[in-house]
Amino acid sequence: MTTIRLRRPEEVEKIRESARIVAQCLEYARTRVAPGLSLLDLDREIEGFIREQGATPSFKGYHGFPASTCLSVNSQVVHGIPGDYVLLEGDILGVDVGAYKDGYHGDGARTFAIGAVPETTVKLLQVTEECMLRGIAAAVAGGKIGAIGHAVQTHAEAHGYGVVRELGGHGIGERLHEDPHIPNYGRPEQGPTLRAGMVIAIEPMINAGSHEVETLDDGWTVVTRDGRLSAHFEHTVAITDRGPEILTRCA
Repeated sequence: MTTIRLRRPEEVEKIRESARIVAQCLEYARTRVAPGLSLLDLDREIEGFIREQGATPSFKGYHGFPASTCLSVNSQVVHGIPGDYVLLEGDILGVDVGAYKDGYHGDGARTFAIGAVPETTVKLLQVTEECMLRGIAAAVAGGKIGAIGHAVQTHAEAHGYGVVRELGGHGIGERLHEDPHIPNYGRPEQGPTLRAGMVIAIEPMINAGSHEVETLDDGWTVVTRDGRLSAHFEHTVAITDRGPEILTRCA
């Protein structure tokens, strides 16, 4: 049975604070990612920043995940485990961060180009971010959750990209992943009704080729089955009577 929480204003403010920390981590990552940076170093730096803010990394130890960030390179879709890999010119890196403070989580992700990348790669990142923003624009009180996925899917597929189906967005609050599940595909009339007070994470995962994915033997890292690139963007969003409000902002 799906249990969807409606948040009181004071709860939304606590989620906003955790989401703000996430946004600052992603902005920090933007300034740091470059050829020669090891993923392990970036993970340690972001964990240190989270803890300096009086928060804890949401991901570390979550169902046994061993790191503070999910760092996914090139054909890795999500849930990449930071290791000794050193970024190279032309890579792309998905940085997914969660922060937990005062009993509530925030969650967000961005995909960065490392140095100079082909125009085809620039387009993949641009369209994936647009998919996220279109999904957010569709997240209006009184509408259906399916409208979010429909907005994502139609934009991605119009550009010939594959939309990952096995994974999607989610509710967020006291737990990192709560109801409802937010698919990145579907029809506008599908799913539960969006209501003011819901807080959700909207996170398209868009592949340059086929939508098909598989999980590596580490039990975490999801990769494209055809080996082509994948991009991932995510915001934590509050549903309000005035429209969707992005909480993962640095302000």
